[in-house]
Amino acid sequence: MVPSILKTAKRIVVKVGSSLVTDQGRGLDLAALSRWAEQVAELRRSGRQVVLVSSGAIAAGMQRLGWHKRPHALHELQAAAAVGQMGLIQAYETCFRKHALMTSQILLTHEDLTDRKRYLNARSTLRTLLALGVVPIINENDTVAIDEIRFGDNDTLAALVTNLVEADALVILTDQAGLYDRDPRKDGAATLVADGQAGDPALERLAGGTGSAIALGGMLTKVLAAKRAARSGAHTVIASGHEDSVLPRLARGERIGTQLVAERATLAARKQWLADHLQVRGSLVLDAGAVKALTARGKSLLPIGVCEVSGEFERGEVVSCLDESRREVARGLVNYSAADARRILRTASGEIEAKLGYVDEPELIHRDNLVLL
Repeated sequence: MVPSILKTAKRIVVKVGSSLVTDQGRGLDLAALSRWAEQVAELRRSGRQVVLVSSGAIAAGMQRLGWHKRPHALHELQAAAAVGQMGLIQAYETCFRKHALMTSQILLTHEDLTDRKRYLNARSTLRTLLALGVVPIINENDTVAIDEIRFGDNDTLAALVTNLVEADALVILTDQAGLYDRDPRKDGAATLVADGQAGDPALERLAGGTGSAIALGGMLTKVLAAKRAARSGAHTVIASGHEDSVLPRLARGERIGTQLVAERATLAARKQWLADHLQVRGSLVLDAGAVKALTARGKSLLPIGVCEVSGEFERGEVVSCLDESRREVARGLVNYSAADARRILRTASGEIEAKLGYVDEPELIHRDNLVLL
């Protein structure tokens, strides 16, 4: 059997979910945090850099506030996160200090990674912390995030961080043994998927995608996170966090859980940033000729190949490029606002000025500002 991808990985992002750091959601499990610190410390002693993406702030806040039931109101969840994040980081700091390791707290929102300047600042800070031997502990900034900007799950956040720091591997630890070919709760003959290719649509169907009756407690977000991490060349392991010493065993080459290998070419940093936009401002529906020009010939998107414009966006914002079946094939920075794009769709580039009274660029999206998905 091929050894674990962690055996040769030098920079690793590890994500631990709420079930692995809390006492059944009632508060922080300090013994569990101590175990994670011990395992990360062992990886550090072997010469590896580690970033830890950890849930648990809301559960910790509920415990501190004496709440026994998770609130539904956004402002109460944010308040719990504000109180709990303090306790979460304090607990991690205490646990890591026992191993003579420094930690840092990084709280991110989607806006931090969609703004190019803030993206580069976050990237620089994280890479500096790793070079200094510090273990960054990252969580979504639930205190300020709202529905329009939140990541929604820490699997996605971990994948974005993997791309941000150009890690070699992403480890998603969960309460499941990995990805199965069928729901093991309903079928005793279900088999663990030991290997796969990140981005394989068949894996998304197994994990609970369109047309599947299986929905393994968020396994789909983990498979999609692996697909996203693969854009920067990172491999992914999805494994049970209840396995003894799971991280050191993986690092020694032992195979545990599901391993999803990145096989596509790594995107250049700027195009990777474009691909990582979770929210886009609008969409352009392309005819078959335009889709072929983009995907097969590496061309820019011209207005003559656009059939439909949806949404409201301004020049320079990110939009999706869809084929005629509404499947996203690319996204990029658009050169014209939605209002102007509607006026020049199906128009030859040489006729843009006649329609608008001005011309900024002959393309709707230049190929340098476009990434294929």
